[in-house]
Amino acid sequence: MSVALLQDRKTRQLPRGVMKANVFQAPGHFGLEEKLIPKPGPGEAVMQVRLTTICSTDVQIVNGETPFQAGITLGHEAVGVIHELGVGITGYEVGQRVLVGAITPCGQCEFCLGGHTSQCGGPLGGWRLGNSMDGTQAEYVLIPHAQANLAVIPNALSDEQVLLLSHIASTGFAAAERANIHLGDTVAVFAQGPVGICATLGARLLGAAEIIAVDEDPAKLALSRQFGATTTVLAGDDPVGQVNKITDHRGVDVAIEALGYQETFESALRALRPGGTLSSVGVYCGHLKVPLDAFGAGQRDQTIVTTLCPGGKERMARLMRLVKAHRVDLSPLITHLFTLDEIVEAYDLFESHRSGVLKVGIRVS
Repeated sequence: MSVALLQDRKTRQLPRGVMKANVFQAPGHFGLEEKLIPKPGPGEAVMQVRLTTICSTDVQIVNGETPFQAGITLGHEAVGVIHELGVGITGYEVGQRVLVGAITPCGQCEFCLGGHTSQCGGPLGGWRLGNSMDGTQAEYVLIPHAQANLAVIPNALSDEQVLLLSHIASTGFAAAERANIHLGDTVAVFAQGPVGICATLGARLLGAAEIIAVDEDPAKLALSRQFGATTTVLAGDDPVGQVNKITDHRGVDVAIEALGYQETFESALRALRPGGTLSSVGVYCGHLKVPLDAFGAGQRDQTIVTTLCPGGKERMARLMRLVKAHRVDLSPLITHLFTLDEIVEAYDLFESHRSGVLKVGIRVS
């Protein structure tokens, strides 16, 4: 068969059917609606979603904490199979199982070529799925810049093994990477939700000698030990004082804030040694203030860095290699599974924090 015929088969015009999608309607209102299955343009692909999730960002959108356009399909984490390829996409076949990151960089703009793929095209520009375009809580999703973002999943790995790499693991690991953790460092991770636990794991992978996990939930602290925490601190009992005691009042080399609250940010800053690094990965919905005494009036040689989840197929491939090598096992974080038809119940459970919920998976197909 000729190359031209193969390309024609890849990009053939499929009938436009309808699909189910979880759509944001207005603050406090969302639910399943029918939409047309998207059609890929040049450089795009359509993925049939197999497994997706609910993220805390989705809940913030639904609750009106983040300005959002009505009519957009929610969701930004997904595993699926290639349904249709647009013109110009090479090296892929319909039916391949793929992982797509929550961040979908173009790979060609100034920000991407400068190594800041999360900011593709401008501030926060890399976050498209479930933000500036329809997301993954649907039967099908359009993938922009598909050549840069379709990461083929090895046959040896299951959907569940790789799903969380698309966002929370990439984010948590990046919080540790951005902090420039050195071998033998002492690290404190404030908040042990899914991103914080992945930051704890990232600190272990990068060679931290002591990793102090801080949270108000004893169950999460117990789980954090499975992911690399060497010491745990209950947040309600003077966490800064406890961290200072553990470090003989030296402070930690790196503090990671993974919740997005004023209280945890300030605690992380106060636990930091002079010359240390605060890695802030929480999403802040209110005003954030830096207390001058904790900041040393700007004279403590401390560094504050922020992180938006890295994306792109190269990042996804790297993380899948870690899973395949048995260095990373995120399966304990997916605590509940629902179908797409049960999306409202799934949101209710996730937001309520009942039944030990950490991450909710949504089985679509």
